[in-house]
Amino acid sequence: MTVYFIGAGPGDPDLLTIKGQRIIQRSPVILYAGSLVPEEILAQANAAAEITDTAPLNLDEILELIVNAHARGLDVARIHSGDPSIYGAIGEQIRRLQALAIPFEVIPGVTSTSAAAAMLGKELTLSGVSQTVILTRYAGKTPMPEQENLVSLAQHGATLAIHLGVTRLHQIVEDLTPHYGSDCPVAVCYRVGWPDQQHILGTLADIVEQVRAAKITRTALILVGRVLASDDFNESYLYDAAQAHIYRPKVKPATPRKVRRTQA
Repeated sequence: MTVYFIGAGPGDPDLLTIKGQRIIQRSPVILYAGSLVPEEILAQANAAAEITDTAPLNLDEILELIVNAHARGLDVARIHSGDPSIYGAIGEQIRRLQALAIPFEVIPGVTSTSAAAAMLGKELTLSGVSQTVILTRYAGKTPMPEQENLVSLAQHGATLAIHLGVTRLHQIVEDLTPHYGSDCPVAVCYRVGWPDQQHILGTLADIVEQVRAAKITRTALILVGRVLASDDFNESYLYDAAQAHIYRPKVKPATPRKVRRTQA
């Protein structure tokens, strides 16, 4: 018996990984966060599977379901939104599973940051502009370590992906403007991967007004950085015709080098 923490992605069922889908198809017990994971993710679940929406349950109640499945020798598909390693609340579940000697495995998923960049048609790491992406959140009910406050992170000038902060957007703008400049591009991406997804593009100077007008108050990711509106960047070293490397030597072999997971 194994508990599989599965990242369901941002909401689009087509962004569920093949591995995650296979586990859902064969799992006799499925626990999913119904407040964030759409029912369509369960479309291929076994008709006989025991499916529970954990949105109204607390941690103890969720663990009780897992322990019960463990006692019966039944695998559990525990489905979270996005990638479970990022604000997935799996750490506390894993700690309890380890104490109970219940096996588990984490299946990664597409992050909201990746999906938002795809929706915008943007690369978040442009050579000569930014080579670092910081995924963070704004302090709310869950406090932030002092050394991770937004002002400290802003000093790096990196591309920022700020979760759970749209209701405090005015404070975020206040914190970032001295470091990024009022003209720095910002994208607020709402319900990425869902049929009603939308995004607002602006700058630190005007994004608050735009978001208030759109009445976006939750389920939004904030992206900040020059990469969102820059055509002035360096082309990559990897594909530079003047640069040779192990996969593109100066003298090209008859058979290109290939990568294999296992030795032939």
